[in-house]
Amino acid sequence: MKIEISKMLQKKKKQIIDLWMKNQLADAGLREDLMSNDELRVQSEELVDALLKRLNEENLADIDSSDFDEIYEILGGISITRARQGFSPRETGVYIFSLKDALLEILQQEFKNDATQLYNATIKVGKLIDNFGIVTFETFIKGREEVILRQTDEITEISTPVIRVWDGILALPIIGTLDSARTQVVMENLLQEIVNTGSSIAILDISGVPAVDSLVAQHLIKTVSATRLMGAECIISGIRPEIAQTVVHLGIDLSNIVTKATLASALKYAFSILQLEVRKKQSNSVKI
Repeated sequence: MKIEISKMLQKKKKQIIDLWMKNQLADAGLREDLMSNDELRVQSEELVDALLKRLNEENLADIDSSDFDEIYEILGGISITRARQGFSPRETGVYIFSLKDALLEILQQEFKNDATQLYNATIKVGKLIDNFGIVTFETFIKGREEVILRQTDEITEISTPVIRVWDGILALPIIGTLDSARTQVVMENLLQEIVNTGSSIAILDISGVPAVDSLVAQHLIKTVSATRLMGAECIISGIRPEIAQTVVHLGIDLSNIVTKATLASALKYAFSILQLEVRKKQSNSVKI
C-alpha cells in the first residue's frame, strides 16, 4: 500500500520538531549567546508548521510552487535576522540542513520495508529542502551585504569628522585611503560645515593617509576646488617627506595649493590670514 508522504509527515510533526531540535542542539557550533534554546524552538516550530500545512503530494515534486511562498518569506526573515545578529553562513546552513536530516530519518523509519518508496520520498524531500537551503543562503548573503554597507557608511562618517578649531577655521583629518566614494563624503561634509559655520578657511590634514598617488592627489585637488568655490581658502597639512617625494616623482602640480608639514603649521598660517595672533600669557607672580 502506497503511503502519501505529505500526510505521513503531517502526522509526525512533533517527532520531526523533536528530532530537528536534537540535531541543532547537538551541533558543536550552536550559538546560545545569540539565541536561546527556547527562541530556537519557537523559530523551528513556526517553520515546520508552515511547511507541513502547505505540503501535499503535488507540490512536493514542484519546488517552484507558489504554495511555498510563505515558507520562503519565513526563511527570508530568519536569514536576514541571523545575518544581523552575527551568525555565520555555516551556522545558518546547519539550521536548515539539520531539518533535512530529521525529515530523512523519519522517512527511513516509515519506509524501511519499502526501498522503492523510500528512495522516491528521499529524492523529493531532499530536493525540496536543498532548494530551501539555497534560498536561505541567498537571503543571508543579502542580509550580510546590507550590514557591511551600513557599517561602511558609518565608518566613513566617523572617519571624516569636520572639526571647528577656531572661529572661521575648520579642520578635517583624513585617515586611511581616499577613494572616489569617500572623497564625495569628505566634500559634502566639508562644504555643508562651511555653510553652517560661515568659515573662510578649511584645513585638510592627510597625516593619516598611508600613501599619496596620482588618484589620491586628484581627489584632494577636487576637494580644494570645491572649497574655493564656496569662498573658503583650503590648506593641506600633514605633508610628510615620503609624500612630498612621491608627489614630485609623479609630477603632480600642487603649486597653487597651500601645503604645510603639520596641522600646527597650517593652523598658524590660518591665523595669519585672519590676522589673529596667539600669545603665551605672561606670569604675573612676584619673586621675593
